Amino acid sequence: MSHTPGVELVMEANESYWRKMPSVKRLVYKSVPEATTRLAMLKRGEVDLAYLLDAPQAQEVKRDSSLKLAFSGGIGTFFLDFFDMWDPKSPWHDKRVRQAASYAIDRRAISEAETLGASKPTGNIVPRTFEFAIPFEPDPYDPAKAKQLLTEAGYANGFDAGDLHAYPPYDSATEAVANYLAAVGIRTRVRTMERAAFQSAWATKKLRGVCMCVLALYGNAASRMAEWVPGTGTFAYGSFPDVDDLYKRQAVETDKKKRGELLRQIQQTLHDRVRFAPIWDYTWPSGVGPRVAEPALMMINPYPWSAPLEEVKLKK
Repeated sequence: MSHTPGVELVMEANESYWRKMPSVKRLVYKSVPEATTRLAMLKRGEVDLAYLLDAPQAQEVKRDSSLKLAFSGGIGTFFLDFFDMWDPKSPWHDKRVRQAASYAIDRRAISEAETLGASKPTGNIVPRTFEFAIPFEPDPYDPAKAKQLLTEAGYANGFDAGDLHAYPPYDSATEAVANYLAAVGIRTRVRTMERAAFQSAWATKKLRGVCMCVLALYGNAASRMAEWVPGTGTFAYGSFPDVDDLYKRQAVETDKKKRGELLRQIQQTLHDRVRFAPIWDYTWPSGVGPRVAEPALMMINPYPWSAPLEEVKLKK
């Protein structure tokens, strides 16, 4: 095995692996930032599987009879996090404004444009397949209701909402959200950053405004919320004291049923207070080359990459 950071990772099969002998003896992962380049490499036969294609490249794969389009994902949830909601002077402090932002977004239309409709709109940052999750339905696209709520909150003519931060590299999805917000009077400025700079600013609480954020922590409802919901969380810009108390209680509760009740109470409270505006559970298109018999996508659901690797097969 060899690893060149940022370039490639080479893995050699362990033929005595306890589960089964891998079919493919050598796997090479290449780091290629641009989706257009990944597709070009797939077409030239330089790679056999190209992850994370944008919609235009996915459409190209559909038109090429030698290639196959595959979808995987479901672990990452896109959502709006209202960094300024903890400031009593900010319009975002008003729950009606946050609710208006959620009603303003056409989740299905963005999913169609960005992932060919594969990403499923959601109403919770905890995926519905996770233990202790509440499967909240997504807010409907209702710009009239959004404008009504803004009027009730005292913003009949809308307001300047500050920055809308894009989680790298999802700039186009963030632009779409900004356009939907603007249509009801919530005027934002989309801010894009390189991933390392964004992560640093995010974790050190330097961002302001709103974020089109992504979270993909695995586990159950408790682990999913750990870094965003309690005040001790790395990415929590504020918290509700009663929710903090519930989160501490569930962490030491040994009765599974009681712990589940506490975690569901937390999720219901977050939902009722519009702590976040969940958008979708992200599922992306990938291109599969002609040599591949089995890419092993979604065999471990919702793990989005090929796995288990011993199941990957090439055509003979």
